[in-house]
Amino acid sequence: MHRSDSGANLTALRGHNTALVLGLLRDAGEGGVSRLELAGRTGLTPQAVSKITARLRADGFAADAGRRASTGGKPRTVLRLVPDAGHAIGLHIDRDELIAVRTDLAGRTVASRRAPLDFGAGAAEVVETAARAAEALMGPAGEGRAVLGVGVAAPGPLDHRDGVLGRITGFPRWDGFPLRAALAARLALPVVVDKDTNAAALGLALGAPGTGVRHPDSASDPDPAPGPGPVSDSFAYLHLGTGLGAGLVLGGGVYRGERTAAGEFGHQVVQLDGPPCGCGRRGCVEALCLAAVAAGDPARAARLLGVGAANLVQLLDIGRVLLGGRTLLTAADTYVRGVGAVLAEDAARANGRTVPVALAPGGERTVVEGAAHLVLAPLFGRSGGAFPAPPPTRSD
Repeated sequence: MHRSDSGANLTALRGHNTALVLGLLRDAGEGGVSRLELAGRTGLTPQAVSKITARLRADGFAADAGRRASTGGKPRTVLRLVPDAGHAIGLHIDRDELIAVRTDLAGRTVASRRAPLDFGAGAAEVVETAARAAEALMGPAGEGRAVLGVGVAAPGPLDHRDGVLGRITGFPRWDGFPLRAALAARLALPVVVDKDTNAAALGLALGAPGTGVRHPDSASDPDPAPGPGPVSDSFAYLHLGTGLGAGLVLGGGVYRGERTAAGEFGHQVVQLDGPPCGCGRRGCVEALCLAAVAAGDPARAARLLGVGAANLVQLLDIGRVLLGGRTLLTAADTYVRGVGAVLAEDAARANGRTVPVALAPGGERTVVEGAAHLVLAPLFGRSGGAFPAPPPTRSD
């Protein structure tokens, strides 16, 4: 990384540099990383790295992880992130259910709860249910540890920058509601709001625990082992639950669009004379998929989802398709095979490369754990916009 921050405000620069170091400590895991490696990968001087790591140690965010042999001189101290030094709350507000988690700094869930929710009951009741779930997770599971904030994954469309909901299909009364401000006032904590699919995509892009690509034959495993890191620099996460949407990662960062409205995947029209959709159009892939699900035909729903996925692949040339959502997970193998078959057929017609399809790791927690990462990502210098991958680690 080139040092090009000389004109930045000193306070902001210090915060930026600390975030870079914290991010590398997180990426290194339990094995840790030396100060010399941190200097090489950030472009900071060894003296600057020593000052930053000293502050992180004093604040409890970093600790020794042993010593590593050096090519010359005394062995080097290796540092690691202290995951329990802080926590984040993630909330997944769905149309009929609320899932809440508390995660440590590494993104691992340390406590969770779920409750029924009536999204149509109105803002006051939904905000109160969400706030109570968050408060319940601030108790014994993380007693004495700071909760850094609350990340909320909600149905779209919405304005991610202002935390204001849009005209959600079937729930027009939510249009213009300031969800972020309402929850922040109720909880007296920082709150970040994003679409459910974007939150999931963020967690996957950052290589959260469990984000290694799962193979179709592992669909029955609800809690896969942690994977090696980010799944791809360019992928789509397709979520079929009570609705259908997409989270897009392009060039390593979540793509939200000019008006933060990207990813309304379910409302692409694939049948002009098709059944009416709640959005006002006819023949949307969401309406067709949900109709097939209601008819007990997941194979047809999977083929329809595959048609929409093929359109997306052709449009954006993405490298991977990941599938999730509780409706999809009821017949996971069927959906992986069905979507994969359509993409393979489409690639064969164009003499192109078949795009791999897999279940998104995390099962039903993919979205809610991604919501927690809405809070954690900026701490590690990764806001969810495009960010570069660190260069290979230099040996000490």
